Amino acid sequence: MQHTITEIKNSLEAANSRIQAAEEHMNEVEDSLVEITDAEQKRGKRLKTKEERLRELWDNVKHTNIHVTGMPEGEEREKETEKIFQEIIAENFPNTGKEPLTQIQEAQRVPYKINPRRNTPRHIIMKLTKIKDKEKILKAARAKKQVTYKGTLIRLSADFSAETLQARRE
Repeated sequence: MQHTITEIKNSLEAANSRIQAAEEHMNEVEDSLVEITDAEQKRGKRLKTKEERLRELWDNVKHTNIHVTGMPEGEEREKETEKIFQEIIAENFPNTGKEPLTQIQEAQRVPYKINPRRNTPRHIIMKLTKIKDKEKILKAARAKKQVTYKGTLIRLSADFSAETLQARRE
């Protein structure tokens, strides 16, 4: 009987040691899971801040741009795009004629991104030299509400990155 009790004690001790080893292994796994989760959260935060910095940088590059929507196709073939923009300003905002008008650094039509067979005109991006001129033109456009070019309704807006536009929509 004493021998049986000793065997039972030994088997219980062996079972207890296996249980303790399993518990230690589970604790180690839980700790590593917590570390992995923390590392993943930190990586996600870093990625988000880098995306925000990239968006801010892209918006900073575009901060002097004016986005012209609705301009009929082919107008820039007859005249330079910069001259068309000067005509838009003269036609819609005669008050700005008193002060020297902004210099346009660059103007171009953007390529079709969604559907090239679409029957809508492509947008024009005007890059101005001064942000104050851009703000003045956009403020006047908001006040007037309807900006036209040779009778065609067009829209002037600030040029932002796609990420900023998406964030504003949300």
